[in-house]
Amino acid sequence: MIVRPPRHLVWSTDTIDLSDPFQKRWLLRQTLMHGRAEDVRALKIEEIRRELDQLDLPKEIESLWRRYLEYLDVRND
Repeated sequence: MIVRPPRHLVWSTDTIDLSDPFQKRWLLRQTLMHGRAEDVRALKIEEIRRELDQLDLPKEIESLWRRYLEYLDVRND
């Protein structure tokens, strides 16, 4: 599936092929680092949870997402 991400997330290309795992993970990383609220809201929590270890996020951003995922786990128990 080809998508046209917003310029504030991706400025080096016009399209991203989400069927390519590398490109999909790269877009997820870009969104978590540079996304606006509406960009992040469109993500699937389970995808973030599944890919978080492989995204090589800055430690502050990774820590924020790990704490948020823990919060969701506790809330859903």
